Amino acid sequence: MVALTIPSIGRRAENTSPPSAAAEVMAGCSLRLIEQSLTARYSDWIAEALDEIQGCFLITDPGIAGHPIVFASHGFLAMSGYSREEVLGRNGRMFQGPATNRRSVLEIREAIREERTLQISLLNYRKDGTPHWILFHLFPVFGVDDGRVAHFVAVQVPIPRRSRSLSEARCGGARGRLFGACRNEVRSDCDLGCNLASDLFVDVDNRGLEAEESREASEQEKERASDAANSILSALTQYSKLTGRVVSSKRCRVAGISPLSSSLILSLGRIKQSFVLTDPQLPDMPIVYASDEFLSLTGYSRQEILGHNYEFLNGPDTEVEVLHQIRQSIQAECACTVRLLNYRKEGSSFWNLLHVSPVRNASGKVAFYVNVQIDENAKSEGLGLSPHMRQLGVVGAVKVAVRSLSLCAGPSRPSS
Repeated sequence: MVALTIPSIGRRAENTSPPSAAAEVMAGCSLRLIEQSLTARYSDWIAEALDEIQGCFLITDPGIAGHPIVFASHGFLAMSGYSREEVLGRNGRMFQGPATNRRSVLEIREAIREERTLQISLLNYRKDGTPHWILFHLFPVFGVDDGRVAHFVAVQVPIPRRSRSLSEARCGGARGRLFGACRNEVRSDCDLGCNLASDLFVDVDNRGLEAEESREASEQEKERASDAANSILSALTQYSKLTGRVVSSKRCRVAGISPLSSSLILSLGRIKQSFVLTDPQLPDMPIVYASDEFLSLTGYSRQEILGHNYEFLNGPDTEVEVLHQIRQSIQAECACTVRLLNYRKEGSSFWNLLHVSPVRNASGKVAFYVNVQIDENAKSEGLGLSPHMRQLGVVGAVKVAVRSLSLCAGPSRPSS
């Protein structure tokens, strides 16, 4: 079995001050989530199976805050010059550079938001700073059990420089000389933000690469990308059957389940606080989203709590009157703040300062309830804000994310 060694996440190398206890806990939680991202769904042997697949590819998890890379193939590491430890836990933006086409980046983001397959030519950068053109083939992998996007796979096929005719070469050289002669004049007209690609870098092996508008992939390269994607999907599907959490290239609609879109999950992942979303439209009002901080606070994994009612945190000494107060506020579609005794997975109790609030969509209908938790005995890191103000900040951020999504609804949450 191949061990995945993951670097520290979210810490700057130049920061020499010791991390806080909360930061260390969250770093440990993030490491655990990334390590479990593949093994929890595909078994402990999936990394070894993926290593046997030829080609350059990455696997990312949109369910973890920051949408980090959770697997990098040997072929990709050889092509990029990075080690696996330098890549895991990082976002794919790390391979972009000053000449990467912003329109192409937006197309990739839109494909992720819409949870669909995309093939596009992209200029990326190796670890040593040299640029290289790739055919970027992105596709989502859906969980059959809940219809959610479990992972995105990004296959990358190098696009070599095409040979040009003598007349094209001469024309290109003339354009290069003209461009160089007029550089100062052009720069004076572009002070409002235009970047001249030829000023970005100079590389012996890739001289002039940055001046190219684009490189188009050949049919053979597109076929290579598709073949690699099929091999990866086949391995993921096969190993997911070992855990019973089967995946598919197509979304499977499950009766009574309305999965959150990747776009909403990524937006919620930026909110650094313990909270869950519950869906009042579904039977027993199950949890449909849980933040990384909630997992750290309670000790549960995301797979153990999604689809379950929030009351699993209650125990023998949880006050019934407080639970009745929460239920009444939900029935009235209004917010409430309570203090109640809850229990972690390993059995220890903690006093939970809980704020429950309805979250309405753009039409004014209650789409979710957000439950924000604060451990009363935990050291406060709220920049001087009271616990209630911190909770209100979380509620506000969740409302913005939900309403923004409902204004341009993605495919995951069908309209009623």
